[in-house]
Amino acid sequence: MKLAPVASLCALVMLALPVPAAEPVPATAVGGLVQRADENRSMRLLNKAVARFREAGDAAFDEFNNAPQFKDRELYVYVLGMDGTMLASGGSSVALVGRNVATMQDAAGKPFFREMLDTAAKSGEGRVEYRWMNRADKREELKVTLFRKVGERIIAVGYYIPRATPAQAKDLLERAVAAVKEKGQQAALAAFNALDGGFMQDDLYVFAIDLNSQRFLAHGAMPKLVGSDGHDLRDPKGKAIVADMVNIVSRKGEGELDYAWRNPVTDKLESKHSFIRRVDGMLVGVGYYTR
Repeated sequence: MKLAPVASLCALVMLALPVPAAEPVPATAVGGLVQRADENRSMRLLNKAVARFREAGDAAFDEFNNAPQFKDRELYVYVLGMDGTMLASGGSSVALVGRNVATMQDAAGKPFFREMLDTAAKSGEGRVEYRWMNRADKREELKVTLFRKVGERIIAVGYYIPRATPAQAKDLLERAVAAVKEKGQQAALAAFNALDGGFMQDDLYVFAIDLNSQRFLAHGAMPKLVGSDGHDLRDPKGKAIVADMVNIVSRKGEGELDYAWRNPVTDKLESKHSFIRRVDGMLVGVGYYTR
């Protein structure tokens, strides 16, 4: 049986197969570029802290705690002893200095400090993901920490992975609907698909589907989908994503749907909750990732 082009796209998106290097997906890079820039900043600060620790030893802890050269916006340095004691911190974990955190868990129950200690003992360096309070946003967010073992100390720097809230997703959908009504369908679709169109931020983007043909008219994170037939597109659990969305807005004019989709920032398959609306013969939607 001959497979329609969308079947290949479905496999690419839903089964988490890598995109070949020769065929980059430009819009997906929006979130990825943000994350790579934050990782590069974190690595530079980590290298700087490791170099200073090699020079000064434990005397560098006071600098990590207080000196501005060891902070970069939301980034800061912290240090663990191999026994699990927090020895220094220039950020929100300063309250833990002097305490053994080896068994501490994040909000999801992950013993991330234990993972750091075990990885450092085995490999000398690594990374760990966990949820931590971001003082800049005043909310708990996913954090990726890079760390390196130097002697009996683990030097660490982490960055936060941006995640949109339900309110931010709803606001972007309102702006997208307003753009269709004010600028017309073609101008709005061009903006939804453009990297600099103002409708992509971190893991948020707009998608649009023609209600009659069920073809994608816009997709901010995966431009390959534009022009493809979404009728048979399904997530790993078999949910007919586009068909279900079209059914909802055709009956009610607006609604919501849960399904699995690749997050352009984390590059992982995650649970997504999308808000959808019927406007000018199209389905327009914006979703946020719930993991």
